[in-house]
Amino acid sequence: MTSLGGILANAASGVQAAQTQLNTISNNISNINTTGYVREVANQQAVVANGVGSGVAITSIQNATNQFLQAANLSASSSSGQASIVSSIMDQAQALFGDPSSTNSYFSSLDNVFTSFSSLAADPTTAGQSQALSQVQSFFSQSSDLSTSLGQLSSQTDQQIGSDVSQVNQLLSQIDGLNADISRATASGANAAGSQNQQSELISQLSSLMNVNVTSLPSGGVVVRAADGTALAGDGSGPATLSYDPSGTSGQLSITNGTGVTQPIGAKLTSGELQGLIQLRNVDLPQVQSQLSELTAGVAGQLNNISNSYSSVPPPTTMTGQNTGLDIASAISGFTGQTTIAEVNASTNAVDHQININFDNSTISVDGGAATSFTPSTFLSTLSSAMGGGSATFTNGALTLNAPSGDGLAIQDNATDPSKNGGQGFSAYFGLNNLVNSSTYSNYNTGLTSTSASGFPAGQTLQLQLSSSTGTFIQDVTVTTPSGTSMASLVGALNASPGGVGAYGSFSLNTNGQLSFTANNNSGVTVAVVADNTANTATGASVSQLFGIGAAARNNRTGSYSVNSAILANPTTLPMAQLNLSAAAGTAALAAGDTTGADALGQAGTSTFSFDAAGGLPAATTSLSDYAANISASIAQQASNADANNTQAQAVATEATSRLSSAEGVNLDTELVNLTTFQQSYNASARMIQAAEDMYTTLLNLVN
Repeated sequence: MTSLGGILANAASGVQAAQTQLNTISNNISNINTTGYVREVANQQAVVANGVGSGVAITSIQNATNQFLQAANLSASSSSGQASIVSSIMDQAQALFGDPSSTNSYFSSLDNVFTSFSSLAADPTTAGQSQALSQVQSFFSQSSDLSTSLGQLSSQTDQQIGSDVSQVNQLLSQIDGLNADISRATASGANAAGSQNQQSELISQLSSLMNVNVTSLPSGGVVVRAADGTALAGDGSGPATLSYDPSGTSGQLSITNGTGVTQPIGAKLTSGELQGLIQLRNVDLPQVQSQLSELTAGVAGQLNNISNSYSSVPPPTTMTGQNTGLDIASAISGFTGQTTIAEVNASTNAVDHQININFDNSTISVDGGAATSFTPSTFLSTLSSAMGGGSATFTNGALTLNAPSGDGLAIQDNATDPSKNGGQGFSAYFGLNNLVNSSTYSNYNTGLTSTSASGFPAGQTLQLQLSSSTGTFIQDVTVTTPSGTSMASLVGALNASPGGVGAYGSFSLNTNGQLSFTANNNSGVTVAVVADNTANTATGASVSQLFGIGAAARNNRTGSYSVNSAILANPTTLPMAQLNLSAAAGTAALAAGDTTGADALGQAGTSTFSFDAAGGLPAATTSLSDYAANISASIAQQASNADANNTQAQAVATEATSRLSSAEGVNLDTELVNLTTFQQSYNASARMIQAAEDMYTTLLNLVN
């Protein structure tokens, strides 16, 4: 009887083991098309009691995991997620500019500006003037629209980051919660493979959003960590949560661990869709914006430099400049060279009077007569006196010249010793005869030097934000304007450490009076303005407005430009004539039909201009057309690189997934072989039970 009982027990264990194996196989086959499903394996071993074989038992059911391939797959998934989103958004950014070879592209609209002026020079008509002005206005309108569209792309990335953050937080919570289920099942000897598969799929989803490292726990479940080792889920303290603040100059991600400590995410995030979006939001798209802004400002500056060298016929009776942001004394202090203001008879176009300003000698003379000395503070009154019945006034940072009755005004620099301040002539510096106006401070060549008065009283504050080359927040600093009144004192306060940016870089004034920041050791650290409570005593301009500190201030220029409304309303006032100061007395110094200025505007694309460093492009002195081509190539290269990176990352991810699937996935042929094997095992054990039952029945009958 004992032997028959052993036979029955052995056979029953075989049936149970085979049934468990068949259940496992059926679960595998049913999930053959389930993404991320890891094949289950039922482990069985012989049961031995007192040295005697006692059947078979299923010791555990576990997933056929390959930790090395899983880690490779998670890494590839993160890289693919980052490359995919960067490629998608950069393709959209490039598409906004259009195909450079197309006549409808943004860059073609710039070519149309120069072409229209060249056509006007060859055939000067009112219709031609209107067409040329229309092309100029169209270019700046397209620039503004482009800037708006790029801003919308940035907003799109903000929204997607917010969505991804919510998804990451949900996934971390679910992954952390499954650890408890897996641990309980493992401790009780139950099948935890289902929960493990669910957890594995959640981790796979998480890896496409952010890079993670996964470590298995002896009790079952996993610990999920960020790139720097910070626990995200599974360490027993609860899941971490991410948060996103898009309100600053750069979007900032923060992480709060399970114990409630919040930190900037920093090096904890190195790849994944979130990293790609942060890169786009804080680096790539602002770089494109900066390049667009610098090109637009360059076009406006070059057109204005030319228009200020010519005059309409008849010349204007009043010339009102742009807001320089400075007081008149500070603006005049930086000038060198000579310029002439001609009072031109409105009827005959002959010069009635020539007012020569010699900044080298600080004198003003009229019609070659005795020179009158001036100082920066007396310049305005001295000039007004020299203009006879005319006047010179300065209000809110802008110079206005009024001609005597019956006259108009034209300005021409000395051919051998031209006036210059901040790299511009007298008329261009003040914007007295601008073709293009700006509604904001857009010319940062102030002409100020280290000894110039800063114009900012002591005790005002400027809050700056320092960020890494990837846009990650480093530190906020609050700069207080010093008691010293010179620009050297102001620059010193900006560069202080502590109290300024000195630990990360320095500000400096160049020869044109432009203030710029340079990071220490080419670290790529950038400066942005958080709040600016400074105000110039003469004009109210803040430090960041006057000097264009931070990408935001500079990028805002793009939408500020438009054709001078007076010229747009009356195209015949387009400055196209060259003033001839050598004309004999009583003869016309301005010729109606002179298209010298139109020809110069037509050649503006090939004349050189000094561009500041912008969006990864270095500072350069080159032509407008070449700079536009450089921007086109830069944007195309960025998009091309993003596409290439995406293609490569997708290929690596596909290969990693394929290898992982080969090791962990369900192979139908293998499962069908196992199915047949354990069906036969089940049948054999069942027959053994039947044989034992028959023998048991026979024995009972013999006893009876």
